[in-house]
Parts: sequence; structure tokens; C-alpha cells
Amino acid sequence: MILILYHYNIMRNRLINRETDYAIRVLAFMHRANKNIYSAEDIEKNLLIPRPFLRKILQKLNKGGFLNSQKGKGGGFVTVREAEKIFLIELIELFQGPIGIGECVFRKNICPDRNKCILRTKMLLLEEKILNELKAINLASLLE
Repeated sequence: MILILYHYNIMRNRLINRETDYAIRVLAFMHRANKNIYSAEDIEKNLLIPRPFLRKILQKLNKGGFLNSQKGKGGGFVTVREAEKIFLIELIELFQGPIGIGECVFRKNICPDRNKCILRTKMLLLEEKILNELKAINLASLLE
């Protein structure tokens, strides 16, 4: 029964949500193109991301230190970090929060058996492996 609940929660909550996926696409587009500054309209036209959603993503990337915004005529967004220094785990955590599959939360309550659960130990080991793999993936490797 516990295994079924774990499987259900992992499958229902995707590792990468739409917002994170769009953020990766935005950064990839900006690193591939040869322009220095990108308007939200340029990005919207090229990636077909709805404007309100895109603005939210650009604001988060700006606050997260991945982009800088320049206001005024001819303004827009510029990349701050090289593709080699942008890691997938950072983007997931910025847009989705920390990754955790080893916590036993069912219906918003902590499972009372979590300290003696035989599955939890395996799930924590799996979580550690996943986090290590995600820490190794940078934007440059995705652009190859």
C-alpha cells in the first residue's frame, strides 16, 4: 500500500513542471542567439510562451540571478551567467522548491511510521542519487 502511494505521488508531481521547462527554454534561447539584449516580445514570439506566464518567469529568473533587466527604450533582459554555470537543480529549486521524494506525507500529514518504514530508507537513497545527477546537468550540456 505504501509503495502504491509513493508511486502515485511521484507520478502526479512531475520532476520538472511547465514553469521550469519554460525557464530552461528561455535561458537556452538567450544563450543560443547572438543578441546581447532580449525583449519579452522577442522571447514570446520565438518560444510561443503566453505573455503573462513569460513575464512571471522572467521576473523569477531576474530575482534568481540568472538574468538582469534593463528598463527604458531598447531595454529587455540580458543573461548574467554563462551556460556552464547554470545548473538544472538551481532552476528546479527556484521554480518548484526543494526536491524531496523521501518525505512521507499523505493527505498533508506526516506518516506516523516514517521512522521505521523500510521503504523510506530506499527512497532517501534514490533521492540522493537523483539530486547528484541533477547537480551535474548544466545548461551548456543541454545545448549540445
